[in-house]
Amino acid sequence: MKEIKNILGKSIQISKDVEISVQNILILLLVLLFATVFLRLLRRLISRKLPSDDKLKFKAVFSYATWFSYVIIVLVTLHTVGVNVTGIFAASAALLIGIGLALQTLFQDIISGVFILIDQSVHVGDIIELDGKIGRVEEIKLRTTRAVTIDNKVLVIPNHLYLTNSLYNWTQNGTTTRESVDVGVAYGSDVQLVKRLLIEAAKGHKDVLEFPGPAVLFMDFGDSSLNFKIAFTLNDSFNARIPKSDIRFEIDRLFRENNVSIPFPQRDIHIIQK
Repeated sequence: MKEIKNILGKSIQISKDVEISVQNILILLLVLLFATVFLRLLRRLISRKLPSDDKLKFKAVFSYATWFSYVIIVLVTLHTVGVNVTGIFAASAALLIGIGLALQTLFQDIISGVFILIDQSVHVGDIIELDGKIGRVEEIKLRTTRAVTIDNKVLVIPNHLYLTNSLYNWTQNGTTTRESVDVGVAYGSDVQLVKRLLIEAAKGHKDVLEFPGPAVLFMDFGDSSLNFKIAFTLNDSFNARIPKSDIRFEIDRLFRENNVSIPFPQRDIHIIQK
């Protein structure tokens, strides 16, 4: 028993003015353990009647409060057991400055995460495009946003990128999106026939919505082709590449059956002999 008391009474000298014993460290760990259990129970108690989407949002917000609570708990506990908290700040001032400079990006991520939750620009379940990468948001955390790409790869996005890059939210206005397929036909083709075939190809796909219906746009007179765009509405833009591929297959089939040519660039070369 005496040996245990001697071990618990051993002190660690952090600086000339700051000293902490093994017993104080154990007390601090126990307090943090109880605080963790209490905060988890509190979160479950508050969010037990919330919808699943709101639970994920509340969990993200609650994580910020949890970290702040830990800091307060550590300072109060150390002060209660007799540790000179002011001395700790004085002893670690230079270290804190260095850490602050090194963790600027971390602080940017945390602040950006707060902005995301406040302005509601991104929600769990949204399909977003950021810096050319597309994914469905699965979780908004303290420092990062976790999304899953079309290829089922996990995309971890640092939250500060939301402040420095343009963010496209595909589903903020609803789950339906307007997609399109571009195609060129040879000069001299019957453009009304092309229009009818493109609409037929889009309407024939099971994933294309009837309203708003498919529409054909005559985009331009290209160098080697007449350029068209067939626009249609899908209810699952995240997997849009599959119906778009199917529609391209159908366009190619219909064009072949109706003798509509899809040209390729051609150049005439004139050789001048001297």
